[in-house]
Amino acid sequence: MPAWKYLLYAAVVSAEVAAVSAAVVIGSGVDRIFTGILLGLTVAIPLGALLRRMDGVTLGDDAVVLRRTLRTRRIGWADVRGGRFAYDEYGRWTLALDLAAGAAHGDELVLLSIPPVSRPVSNPYELRKREQVRELRLALRRKRVPVTVVPEIAAALHEHWGIAPPKTPTA
Repeated sequence: MPAWKYLLYAAVVSAEVAAVSAAVVIGSGVDRIFTGILLGLTVAIPLGALLRRMDGVTLGDDAVVLRRTLRTRRIGWADVRGGRFAYDEYGRWTLALDLAAGAAHGDELVLLSIPPVSRPVSNPYELRKREQVRELRLALRRKRVPVTVVPEIAAALHEHWGIAPPKTPTA
């Protein structure tokens, strides 16, 4: 999820905390400010979790489901031409699906963006990203989606994370 969306969600949650706190203070007096803040935070936690879960991509059996805050789109596997693991404009590694012209989302759909791998897994973030790469690779292999990988990325994934380069799907 892009950083601007995290900031937007943080602003929404902060506004919710302020609104609930203000409502409690207006209704009960200034002596209840801490109660208002506590109540606002109690509502903010599930709200933040809900907003975060509303965004995502799911690789289903019949389609790729793209969930955004206010809409959901389905992209059939017939519209997926292939995948590629390459560098993006920021130097990160991006696993993206190449979509057919006229597909529901445009020319590509980014599934994963990670910083370059230069060492074995050393923290929970890297462990989660390694598992995501493995799961995406397995899902794309099951759907027989050809994936091209930049040789440097394939070598680093194999050397540091023990992920073998993808094989070309057979018919």
